[in-house]
Amino acid sequence: MKTKLRYKLKERYFTLAVNAALEAGKITLDYFNKKIKVEYKDEMSNNLVTEVDKKAEECIIGMIKKEFPDHTFLAEESGETGDVSEVKWIIDPLDGTVNYAHGIPIFSVTIAVEDKGEIIAGVVYDPTRNELFTAKKGEGAFLNGNRIKVSSSKELEKSLLVTGFPYNVKENPYNCIDLFKEFLLNSRALRRLGSAALDAAWIGCGRFDGFYEVTLKPWDIAAGSLIVTEAGGKVTNFFSDSFSVYNGSFLATNGIIHNQMMEVIRKNIK
Repeated sequence: MKTKLRYKLKERYFTLAVNAALEAGKITLDYFNKKIKVEYKDEMSNNLVTEVDKKAEECIIGMIKKEFPDHTFLAEESGETGDVSEVKWIIDPLDGTVNYAHGIPIFSVTIAVEDKGEIIAGVVYDPTRNELFTAKKGEGAFLNGNRIKVSSSKELEKSLLVTGFPYNVKENPYNCIDLFKEFLLNSRALRRLGSAALDAAWIGCGRFDGFYEVTLKPWDIAAGSLIVTEAGGKVTNFFSDSFSVYNGSFLATNGIIHNQMMEVIRKNIK
């Protein structure tokens, strides 16, 4: 009985996450390429926030609270709020804010559901391409309802990689510039799109073979990490064979080239 009830709840969480992501996506499209208010989160970095980030986040949290008012929320703009609960919603209302503010159509809405410390549902929505990436724990990963799987690339030298840079790239303790150079020289090509959630989702559907980044927040990768693993890929932190969305470092691959990428990372980051 308890198992059946938990499954029904997971379905409700998943459906709500999808609907909230779609609604937030509409908001981002409504304001895209229009004059909007843009602010710096702090004076020491290039970390931007727009009024659209805030509107989209309010929309998502408002929709969820109507059904589950006693849940916990961890969102990029408002931080951790709500009651102390076994269920936590991890939200980035606009992943790729810098792109968005410059009129570059590469950004996403991402929502994950964490239940008792485990990510059980994840959604990454790309509004400009109308691509909805979804995953439920143990049930596979999908793009617009069609099942997806990771690539079959076997060699790092023939793999297409993607990465991102932290906002404090000049002071970041990780050796991210030299690491970028090493991967650039030892892969087919290395891209930098500007939305970590989309980077992970594109690992899940086989567009990229490997994705690494040195400093990420839980809302950047919670949903994407589930999409990768449910699509047959592998995710870990840099210095562990396990994975936590709260660690910061992130390596996601098709699984085949994971050890090859990890070897490069561990040689260049001490």
